[in-house]
Amino acid sequence: MYDICIIGAGTVGMNIARELSKYKLNICVLEKESDVSCGCSKGNSGIVHGGYSDKPGTLKAELCIKGNRMYEQLERELHFGYRQTGSFVLAFDDEEIPILKKLYDYGIANGVKGLKIMDAAETKQHEPHLSEAVKASLYCKNAGVASPYEFVIALAENAIANGVTLLLEHEVESIKKTADGFVIGTNKENIETRFLVNAAGLYSDAIAAMAGINDYKITPHRGQYVILDKEQSHLVNSVIFQVPTKLGKGILVTTTYHGNLMIGPNAEEIDDKDDVGTDEKTLQYITDTARKSVPDIDMRKSLKSFAGNRPKSNQPDWIIDGNRVPGMINLVGIDSPGLTSSPAIALKVIDILMNNGLELAKKTDFAAERKPIIIKKTNDFKGVIDSPDPNLNIICRCEQVTEAEIIDCLHRGIPVKSVDAVGRRTRASYGRCQSNFCGPRIRRLLARELNLPIEEIPAKGKESSELAQRAKRISLMKM
Repeated sequence: MYDICIIGAGTVGMNIARELSKYKLNICVLEKESDVSCGCSKGNSGIVHGGYSDKPGTLKAELCIKGNRMYEQLERELHFGYRQTGSFVLAFDDEEIPILKKLYDYGIANGVKGLKIMDAAETKQHEPHLSEAVKASLYCKNAGVASPYEFVIALAENAIANGVTLLLEHEVESIKKTADGFVIGTNKENIETRFLVNAAGLYSDAIAAMAGINDYKITPHRGQYVILDKEQSHLVNSVIFQVPTKLGKGILVTTTYHGNLMIGPNAEEIDDKDDVGTDEKTLQYITDTARKSVPDIDMRKSLKSFAGNRPKSNQPDWIIDGNRVPGMINLVGIDSPGLTSSPAIALKVIDILMNNGLELAKKTDFAAERKPIIIKKTNDFKGVIDSPDPNLNIICRCEQVTEAEIIDCLHRGIPVKSVDAVGRRTRASYGRCQSNFCGPRIRRLLARELNLPIEEIPAKGKESSELAQRAKRISLMKM
């Protein structure tokens, strides 16, 4: 029997698992997909929010601030990709300026440091490529960007190294309360556990219902994005927002941690939790709206579109509850700023577990550090295509990914079964050619290392929805 079972291997679930791995506990994580970070965490902006957007007194406001302050230490330990960039919220007319003041007041009440309302001239000093239509802005020093799927992978690898059991392709089908805890029925086996943590994201309502809680409801809100070439990264230095609407924080313009320009997301309520497709009409709206902030965005430099679904609940704030079913903690509706808040959510869950009778004894041998997979290349890097030295053999020329990096990512405790899973760890196939050159090379390398026929190595894993019809790159380039 496990002490704790966590359902969901996204950013929330894996932060909880990694934090709990500091203690003498028997922990498992159940994930229905073939890899970690395949739900909300994969289709994510990667913004580490400053903490001024949410109403003071809410869980979102409290945990966003606490989580934001944990990222620098986590980056030093886990090397997943985080940098502080600052952010601006732009006002384009006089009617929007009071919204900036409201956000400023929220931020001050929430304890945010480094906030300042700037006029157009001062804003443009920081961000010279912004539109001349900008009237004023709210600047937040402590906002930043992270690589969201690399964050989850790093957390998972470190948790596994510290004794956590990760069970992939284990879809939960039933939950039975027992005198000692729970029996969780999956598609592969039954799992017995004393405590249960529901961190299932879009499916957190369904998991809660299996335990008899039927009043939670998740409605997916899809957000579509476009990723552009790194040549466009000079257009912004910070995360650029527009004033928020009732649907969310609006269309942003930012560089990703690895230096690509990214625009999006919109917010559309949909019926199917697995539908992460994109369409030309929506992406044209996103492009036009992003150009309101940064007019010189060149869509001829587009690489791809993608989408993610946010788990919007029927409650105004997040649900983090350990009272409905003894021994079970439900985390429901953890939408934005869930990525930012996830390290602090983990600490809150541990407090709830302790209040519910879990005894914690710290390990003396907890290993906090996880080495990076991606090796940053300097100007004197001597890598070439088809070098006999794995450290110099370039598999992906766009992102300068070597054979050694790919081999490394295969041997860190998480099964890696597809070209896309390699990409999430190394950025191989994520560059300008979008796997046209390196895709076959990655498949050959995977087939060799996994001792499988090459035809059994897919481009994408089982978690990639057949519904995810993407707008074609050629269409993006015409916008």
